[in-house]
Amino acid sequence: MTELQPNNPLHGITLESILIRLVDRYGWDELGERITINCFISNPSIKSSLTFLRKTPWARKKVEDLYLESLG
Repeated sequence: MTELQPNNPLHGITLESILIRLVDRYGWDELGERITINCFISNPSIKSSLTFLRKTPWARKKVEDLYLESLG
């Protein structure tokens, strides 16, 4: 049974969709300037970025925070 998370704005949104929306909005260059991680700067791709972000909680948090900031 799935618990409801009414206070979690990220509930039900995949990391992939967050990343795609950020790339569409900012592009890889600006994304790499806003969040300085190698997977956004050197030969970026959705696949390599997802692999890194899934293994690196601090980087994922920065991406999620930027996504939430971009909504408001």
